[in-house]
Amino acid sequence: MATKLTINNNGSVKIDGDFEIVDMQGNAYGLQGRTVVSICRCGLSANKPFCDGSHKGHFEHNAVAFDLPPRKV
Repeated sequence: MATKLTINNNGSVKIDGDFEIVDMQGNAYGLQGRTVVSICRCGLSANKPFCDGSHKGHFEHNAVAFDLPPRKV
């Protein structure tokens, strides 16, 4: 299964599939076999980089897909 990222309205980024999350030094977070996690986008989570629901009522973003401009070469 390909990894799928879903940008949630007013909330997190949901990651679903086969993935690994590492810190800046390349150390892997212990995901305990999870194949779905949510990553904080609002900065309010006490469990960063993972979402703990702290965004509720404090973060607004309507997630609507769009095309990026062409890559600069």
